[in-house]
Amino acid sequence: MNYKIQNAAISFGDNTLLEEINFEVNTTDKIAIVGRNGCGKTTFLKALIDNDMFEEGIGDNKFQIVRQNNLSIGYLRQIQFKDESVTMEEEIRSVYKDIIELEEKLKTIQKQMEENTQEEQAQTLATDYSKALERFEALDGYTYKKEYETAILKFGFTKEDMTKQIKDFSGGQKTKIALIRLILSKPDLLILDEPTNHLDVTTIEWLEKYLSRYKNALIIVSHDRMFLDKIVNKVYEIEYAAFTLYTGNYSQYEIQKKERYEKQLKDYEYQQAEIKRLRQIADRFRYKPTKAKMALSKLKQIERMDIVDRPNRYDTRSFTKNFKLKETSGKLVLKTEELKFGYKEPLGVTSFELFRGDTLGIIGANGKGKSTLLKTLMEKIPKLGGHFSFGFNVDKEYFDQELSFKDENATVIEDFENEFKNMTTTDIRSSLASFMFYTDDIQKQIKDLSGGQKVRLELCKIIRKGPNTLLLDEPTNHMDIIGKETLERLLQAYEGTTIVVSHDRYFINKIANCLLIFEEDKVRFFRGTYSEYLEEREKQEEQVTIKNNENKNKAKTETITDNKAEYLENKERNKIQTKIRRLEEQIDRNETKINEIRKEMEKEENMTSYTKLGELQEKINQLEEENNNKLNEWEELNSKL
Repeated sequence: MNYKIQNAAISFGDNTLLEEINFEVNTTDKIAIVGRNGCGKTTFLKALIDNDMFEEGIGDNKFQIVRQNNLSIGYLRQIQFKDESVTMEEEIRSVYKDIIELEEKLKTIQKQMEENTQEEQAQTLATDYSKALERFEALDGYTYKKEYETAILKFGFTKEDMTKQIKDFSGGQKTKIALIRLILSKPDLLILDEPTNHLDVTTIEWLEKYLSRYKNALIIVSHDRMFLDKIVNKVYEIEYAAFTLYTGNYSQYEIQKKERYEKQLKDYEYQQAEIKRLRQIADRFRYKPTKAKMALSKLKQIERMDIVDRPNRYDTRSFTKNFKLKETSGKLVLKTEELKFGYKEPLGVTSFELFRGDTLGIIGANGKGKSTLLKTLMEKIPKLGGHFSFGFNVDKEYFDQELSFKDENATVIEDFENEFKNMTTTDIRSSLASFMFYTDDIQKQIKDLSGGQKVRLELCKIIRKGPNTLLLDEPTNHMDIIGKETLERLLQAYEGTTIVVSHDRYFINKIANCLLIFEEDKVRFFRGTYSEYLEEREKQEEQVTIKNNENKNKAKTETITDNKAEYLENKERNKIQTKIRRLEEQIDRNETKINEIRKEMEKEENMTSYTKLGELQEKINQLEEENNNKLNEWEELNSKL
């Protein structure tokens, strides 16, 4: 499979969004497309489906699109279900149409083989069965049921959900079902735009393992850096309306980008210094007759140079404000003792202590109570049991992922002024500018802001208050990678205490020194980073695997022993049965001989000869005695069985 875009552009009217696109994807490629919000990532994905969006770019190469005719592309543009009255399982199974048809064909042929006794027809059926079975195995027919059942459960659905009709699910659940159907359909080119949005850690971990083993080509747009690190082998960056290719995962891309920039800058500065030196020589000697030729050669030397362009600086525009605490808290910031949190029924119970300067990362599956815990600590909902208390001088602020504003019709500057009535206009504008709200932006109404802009405005207000304790619920939602990196640096430099809920493991790993993990049946406190938690979890899983293997080997040994004993028993039984069968045959033969001898005795010529009759009777007596012995042996052998 090969799909190549050369020297293309995408424009909307007079506005050119992407001006030089050089992009290629091959069969085994797993590609990440990265860049700032609004740089054109999603638009490019749509153009891969609809090639009419492409036009000639500004590069020197010929504009062309190379794409095989039968290329199947999977892209979740919008939720589409042909029939919402079918169950979720029926909808998911529809992607396995070929396998299911083969499965039914195999059953039909097998039944025909059992019923048919004609040798020629049986041979034909056996050939058909062999071909169908080979195709069935090639399509992973033995594992497809486990594959889709695992995917359904990992995406947070239950076995009971499988029998529900599509129409009975929420919009968010329908999106998940459509995503499951898409990835399991295994197109030649799978395109995913922010697939980890609204997925919890457990689901993301399953998805990245599935995609890392995906056999076909894959293109991903995502702000989840750890997700990209685990999956991709190429990165295309969109910056300044052009594409740049890097080989490796996201972390390798970051290293290469920095190295390329530094090398090009060094080459540029060296060349500029050399050009300056050559021009100085030429200017100095061009009017001296004896040196004019040399001066001219220096100018020609400059003309022959391949000019190195000054590299563009990274597009790292982001918010820049740093925290200034109003006051410092006591050493112990928060203590929970058997704290039960939830609504009508407890969602979890936890006990832990946080100290000044700690950053607690809260991770786990959706619906387990992570946000509920934060609301309980902020006393927005009552606790259901246990105890919690904040320490001396704790001044806390809460970031709610739902981002509700008092007045959606208010402008950015009005919303800020309502929060800080004593600040001067200059200070307000300065604070907003540090979070990338400039002259035009501050006059926008809240309702017209993007999700990322609302996050920046809320964080701007929180930071301006200078609290010493932060409770943040999914603060990186709607942020691009640069925004996340900026928030990471801000929280790393923060001298207060932070409690943060996030599904972004890369983010959590960067900032948190302790974790609260919402597992299947408990809430676990772990003093350490996310990487250290993964190491411990892998060791535990390895120990479980070793124990399971030991149990399997033990069971296997026992099975072998049992099988061996059974084999020996069956072997002995077969011997006895063979002896019994032979005895029965010998007894039958003797009975036949006895009957033949009696018929011989009844012949007229023998009936008058006492000598002959005596001989024949003696033979009968011998055969009957032999049969009696054999019958005794037969009874003894049968008793053994």
